[in-house]
Amino acid sequence: MPTLDPQLKAEFTDALVQTGRKLRTRFNAEVVRHGLTYPRARALAVLARRQPLRQSELAIELELEGPTVVRLLDGMERIGLVKRQGVAGDRRAKAVALTAHGRRQAETVAAISSRIRDVILARSAGADVAVALGVLRLIGDAIDLDFRDADPGEAGSLVETPLAGSDGDA
Repeated sequence: MPTLDPQLKAEFTDALVQTGRKLRTRFNAEVVRHGLTYPRARALAVLARRQPLRQSELAIELELEGPTVVRLLDGMERIGLVKRQGVAGDRRAKAVALTAHGRRQAETVAAISSRIRDVILARSAGADVAVALGVLRLIGDAIDLDFRDADPGEAGSLVETPLAGSDGDA
């Protein structure tokens, strides 16, 4: 395993967090122009790829708690983006699917995402993006493997960086 300079690690993780926040802020600013919120746009994107989904499956995909997804879907159903229906053989389960309006909004979200990707990667070479993607996947794997069972207080290296900062993005 390569040894990295502690300062480089700190600068990298700080830049990663800051860039992620900028990207989310930019995406949110774009979807708000279309009457959406960040959580609704994310749900639309997931449902555009795979539907119908059980509410519990959508919660897993969005990494949200069940009650949070129920509130999200209540709002989305109220404005005609999704419809919920019972699941055959399971009286308690509900499947979620996009309405025609929801599909149009999901297409808008996809176009926004594509436009943002084009802008942020316009000055990057394909090989550089491939290397960066590899590093991001390694980071994601490390988070999944190394911190999966850890008590949040045990992740000492994360606590010392802005990664552990609370900005309401739980």
